[in-house]
Amino acid sequence: MPKTNDAALDAFIAAKIEIDVLLARLLAHSADHFGYDPDEVNWGHVGTLKHYLEKLREITDMAS
Repeated sequence: MPKTNDAALDAFIAAKIEIDVLLARLLAHSADHFGYDPDEVNWGHVGTLKHYLEKLREITDMAS
């Protein structure tokens, strides 16, 4: 009987869907300036955003 990858494909699709949901949340959060009032942004906010950027860069570098 030939082996199938149905279970692996199902797991892959489930993980991809979760990634898509996370990306949508991130885009919505970005559109809202990550919850920060643009008139009240300080260097702490910059540090937080740069931390997010480092993590995203790490992920995108692994994925490409």
